[in-house]
Amino acid sequence: MNARKPATGAYKSNWRYAAVPGIVLVAAGLAEILFRTTHTSRLGSVFLIATLFTSYWLGSGPGYLAAAMGFVIYNIYLVGPRFDLALGATESFIALGSFLAVATLMGSLTGRVRDEAERAKTRASTTQALLDATRDFAASPDEDFIRERLAHHLAAAAKGAAVVREGHSLFTSPLELARLDEPLPLDLASHTVDGEPSVATTYVDQWTLRPLFADGSALGLAAWRPEPGAQLAAEQQTLLEILADAGAAAIARVRLAAAKANAESRVRTEELRNALLSSISHDLRTPLAAIMASASSLEEFGDSFDAATRRDLTATIQEEAERLNAFVANFLNMTKIESGAIVVQRTPFSLREVVDRTIRRQELVHKREVVAVQPRAAFEASGDPVLFEQALSNVVENAIRYSPPGAPVQIACSREEGRAVVRVTDSGGGVPPRELARIFDKFYRSSGVTSAGTGLGLSITRGFMEAMGGEVTAENRTGPGGGLAVTLKLAVAE
Repeated sequence: MNARKPATGAYKSNWRYAAVPGIVLVAAGLAEILFRTTHTSRLGSVFLIATLFTSYWLGSGPGYLAAAMGFVIYNIYLVGPRFDLALGATESFIALGSFLAVATLMGSLTGRVRDEAERAKTRASTTQALLDATRDFAASPDEDFIRERLAHHLAAAAKGAAVVREGHSLFTSPLELARLDEPLPLDLASHTVDGEPSVATTYVDQWTLRPLFADGSALGLAAWRPEPGAQLAAEQQTLLEILADAGAAAIARVRLAAAKANAESRVRTEELRNALLSSISHDLRTPLAAIMASASSLEEFGDSFDAATRRDLTATIQEEAERLNAFVANFLNMTKIESGAIVVQRTPFSLREVVDRTIRRQELVHKREVVAVQPRAAFEASGDPVLFEQALSNVVENAIRYSPPGAPVQIACSREEGRAVVRVTDSGGGVPPRELARIFDKFYRSSGVTSAGTGLGLSITRGFMEAMGGEVTAENRTGPGGGLAVTLKLAVAE
């Protein structure tokens, strides 16, 4: 492939200057007609109008040429003696000199106004193109989206086609460009300086290549070309290079934002891990300490204790061992949920029997009343009775833990809209509204809670219910006594 630099706009001057003779000849023909009709030679204004028109339409350079040509033709055709460049009377000399001065000045001023208007139009178009591109680049944190939009804006600015490449990914505009039987500029390896990617613009055949480079990193390659046979002006080329650099900066920004988010996530994860380890180690050490203290007391002073003291120490060991076993079971259940190892044995089961077993177990463990309220319709739900009992036990356990001493926990069973519904309500302080949606998150504990717990119970309940095709929700009670109401829903067995 042969490298070349595209034209920078000089080609536009050729047709602009080539159009000047035609405009002046039209003015000369009109002047000749007026001369023959009116028999007056004071027709310099015709050529002045031609100069003004040329300067406004084509610019100041063509305007100067029109003024010079108008001066010569005006002298030859209209100033006596006709068809002779020689000047006659002093009046003719003054008229021609005045015409040339006025025509040149008007051409210059009009051309400057026109050129400034063109530059303003170009600046406005460039500004709009950059604004549209930067809006697109800022609209998404996705690198591929930015590369796709970069290709689109490059193709629009070049009024042709564009390619953006990164690794093996290729983004083209128009989209069908990749399917055409034409070579695309895909190789960046040849655009290096001392083995490093070059950041300079290069030209290969009809394509302009611009490496995407930002923050010291090579981010790919952008290439564009105009329509076949067209060439890019200098201001177009500058705009395209700015667009390519803006796209590279946007990609670098996305990568920096992703790196920042990852770093912040790692920090938050580390802080959470430390907090959880501290909380869990405390929750595990408490029953272990009680078990070790009771066991060592029995071993060392067991013969000197009376029967009641020994029974009390034995009961402490049993209760704390069950508590420790519950902690371990929760960790294992959460591991199963997260790994997808939960096996659901779906079968019809009596909702009332499961609720009654849960009540008896919780009353036995916590030595407090759990009240089941009406209605308690005898119907069957569809699900895994073992998983549902564990899920319900976790909800009741949580309600008992956060209720005032002696305040009963209520359980209501009902059938609503073809679903089996179990609602557990307590008389605690409820949950702050902003935290209500998070109480089913793993390891989450509401602010202000000081009681022991790993924060896994409700999260495990949600995992079990979802595995059975059910759901669990929570809401603060608005009636007397306040508290929290947790609702479990399962399909009714057909």
